[in-house]
Amino acid sequence: MRRIRECHDGLFERELTHRVIGTFYDVYNELGYGFLESVYARSMMLELERRGFKVAAQVPAEVRYSGEVVGMFRADLVVESRLVLQLKASKSLGPADEMQVLNYLRATDLELGLLLHFGPRPAFRRLIATRSAPLPDSRSSASSVSSASAAAVRIDPASAPSGGPPRAASAPISPGRASSGPHPHLRSAAYRTP
Repeated sequence: MRRIRECHDGLFERELTHRVIGTFYDVYNELGYGFLESVYARSMMLELERRGFKVAAQVPAEVRYSGEVVGMFRADLVVESRLVLQLKASKSLGPADEMQVLNYLRATDLELGLLLHFGPRPAFRRLIATRSAPLPDSRSSASSVSSASAAAVRIDPASAPSGGPPRAASAPISPGRASSGPHPHLRSAAYRTP
């Protein structure tokens, strides 16, 4: 069972994400909106490396169903082997964009991802997939699922607009495997950037 390592102020990987988000805004300010995702990915990689980060591009992860490999995911960038970056160069972001990051995190041992939106207005979403003890749930007993097989997924409140309420939703997440319906020990809340 893994637990999230907390910083002194409670924000997971605060310094790393702060520096990467700063790099994102610097790249956006120079390039603006309208390029292909590959242009932004290459620019982010160059700038992150200039700032001393170890960065890998198009990092593959196996997708498994019932223990069998059924496909592959590729993360746009992985920083310091700890942070997944998924870049989007679209007019707007949707739930499918968030799920793409969360699914990549599920398919790997990584817990933290940033969805970086190079849209008409720059935006980011900070997503965390935890593999820890199940969350309390009124629909079923916590003892019905072992801690090792339960997963909790949340989008970090640090990316929420001030005073903005979360949009709660359930999603079918469990480590290494997706199901067709909500997992009884899963909670998900989405926070949007303005």
